[in-house]
Amino acid sequence: MTWLITGGCGFIGSNLADLLMGQGEQVVLLDNLSRVGSQDNLLWLRERHGIDWSFVQADIRDAGIVEKTVRQFKPKVIAHLAGQVAMTTSIQNPRMDFEINGMGTLNVLESVRLHSPNTIVLYSSTNKVYGSLEEMNYREADLRYELIDHPNGLNESLQLDGHSPYGCSKLTGDQYVRDYSRMFELRTVVFRHSSMYGGRQFATYDQGWIGWFCQKALEMQDSKSLTFTISGNGKQVRDVLHARDLVQVYRQAVAHIETSSGQIYNIGGGMENSLSLLELFKMLEVITGFPMRFERLDWRHGDQKVFVADVKKARNDFGWMPGVSKQDGIREMVEWSREIFHGN
Repeated sequence: MTWLITGGCGFIGSNLADLLMGQGEQVVLLDNLSRVGSQDNLLWLRERHGIDWSFVQADIRDAGIVEKTVRQFKPKVIAHLAGQVAMTTSIQNPRMDFEINGMGTLNVLESVRLHSPNTIVLYSSTNKVYGSLEEMNYREADLRYELIDHPNGLNESLQLDGHSPYGCSKLTGDQYVRDYSRMFELRTVVFRHSSMYGGRQFATYDQGWIGWFCQKALEMQDSKSLTFTISGNGKQVRDVLHARDLVQVYRQAVAHIETSSGQIYNIGGGMENSLSLLELFKMLEVITGFPMRFERLDWRHGDQKVFVADVKKARNDFGWMPGVSKQDGIREMVEWSREIFHGN
């Protein structure tokens, strides 16, 4: 089985590639190496797995290269992970954001439709397709907001509302992937991800909040005067999903493609792995032994107070459930960040 992973040197892509290569699968990575850490991830994969796999340095916006790659390899599966991932960047440059997330996804789908219609297409979407969720009923507790009417999290029946250019561009890709299953009978699956974290995630200020704040926690040890900023009051909640659980979603959906084809799944850590910023900071203070010193900024426009995925549909359709607890996962993330960014 050959897998083509677009964005294959990113966080999800490198973890998925590592799993697949370790299991003896044929893997092709397509990546333009523009994201921070992508070249490091490419070198890491080569160190672990040699050179018996293919790498195509290309931009997902280049329809000709995407088409040529699909036509050449005719992969059994495409994990379409390439994308513009930061809401802030989408606001600064909406055209680029749409060209990557909207047109880039269409490039993949058209290449499959024309040259490899038996290929399974797995799409990395986002909970941002549901918008700001301002209409929900919330309770404000000491450290978090709580969803009053959804004790098990939010399922796939939520109304779509692509708030922000990023939400709109991902929603465009999301719906095109779904509709190519209906209109052209391609085997496609959409994963609407919540917050993901783990090794090989080179987080930045505006993307990858778990990794970013693990880095900040380690920096607290270096200077007693150092502070960092957060947007909002810190009570906003997400369910966090570790990379080891994340890559199994893709593997298991393919193994049960007769059921998962044409479907959309909310994917996250679930209610038991939900965290607010303030709760994360308390965990990091225990792990590092140092206080998290921060200042509050205004809320980001369109930010969700709470998103926790109800993962029951994925469990029922292909037997997937998260297994890494937030406590174990955060400790691992701190140690990985310490090794990568602090060299000890």
